[in-house]
Amino acid sequence: MPQATEIHQALGAFDKTTSRWGRITMIIGLFFSLAAPAYLVFFAGLDIQVSGIIAAFGALAAVFGVIWIVEPLTYFPILGASSMYQAFMIGNISNKLLPAAMIAQATIGVKPGTRKGELASVAAICGAATVHLASLFIFVGLLGTWLVSVIPTDIVQTIQFYILPTVMGAVVVQAIVSQKAPRSALIALVVSIIVVSVAFFFKPFGLFSTAVAVIATAVLAWVLRDRKTLGTPEDVPVHATPEGPVY
Repeated sequence: MPQATEIHQALGAFDKTTSRWGRITMIIGLFFSLAAPAYLVFFAGLDIQVSGIIAAFGALAAVFGVIWIVEPLTYFPILGASSMYQAFMIGNISNKLLPAAMIAQATIGVKPGTRKGELASVAAICGAATVHLASLFIFVGLLGTWLVSVIPTDIVQTIQFYILPTVMGAVVVQAIVSQKAPRSALIALVVSIIVVSVAFFFKPFGLFSTAVAVIATAVLAWVLRDRKTLGTPEDVPVHATPEGPVY
């Protein structure tokens, strides 16, 4: 199958290219992110002790370190390998890039975790980043001062208070609708209620509540899965030939 061979080769080249340039761009981004703090520490004469930097890093790692593991594990099944490089370079994953990817996948009718779903995520993140930059240029760069002066303060405070629950609620609903896995959704809901309740009464637990909720949901969803309806993703090759996979 010449067409299947071409598709196989194109996807292989796509994976190699994104892996190579993804690592390069992430390293460059890390360099520029650390360049200014490094200059202040070593060349600006601020007399900052290395021990203080290590202590500050340890304090942050104790609070946010679990997210360094949970976020990649959580986002990867939906975004795919290539989109992960984009997402962690751009930021605002949970409230901007992840919803964009999920809506794109649902719109064209592909499942997360498939090659089609990964390519849809790549295109969606490109579109979301473009819209975001254009919006920043117009509403912040050009009209920012004027908008702040004409919008009442109480409206701005109300928007700031409700915007995060609104966005996250929409993401949760979109995930439930697109995944079409009511059993996993119910498990996630029950686990979340339990974790939030425990965190409310036992404050130190709140530092690890996200990790506990994600890991517990994943484990329970796998243990309690419906083994009778397990199948293969819709765009997995039906069978392989010497020339490549047949789709």
